[in-house]
Amino acid sequence: MQEIEILYNGRCPICAAEIAQYRVQAEKADAPLRFTDLHRIDTADWGLTPDQATRRFHARADGHIISGFPAFLLLWRNLPRMRWLARLLDRPGLRHLAEFGYNRIAAPLLYRLHRRRMARQA
Repeated sequence: MQEIEILYNGRCPICAAEIAQYRVQAEKADAPLRFTDLHRIDTADWGLTPDQATRRFHARADGHIISGFPAFLLLWRNLPRMRWLARLLDRPGLRHLAEFGYNRIAAPLLYRLHRRRMARQA
């Protein structure tokens, strides 16, 4: 089975906590997932600037970069405890709603919170 690499923002406490849960599930299931903190690599290897990498969730499978909600679907499909969610949210009407929520609410909100945290630390 091909390994899937998940790129996440390790400086975001919400993202890091969520990834920690996924990592535990992946290890228990021996899932082909590898989790990479975007702050520990050169994001250019992903074809992304650091800012682009922090704006959305990304995965890489078979040399292809998948971003946003589709990356979550890919991750969830590879975690036995999350497959039901991937199947549910991959239905036409629900997928559009979930993508809208991610693109218009979740991702921009997490990005703004990240920028605010980084500004306070600077």
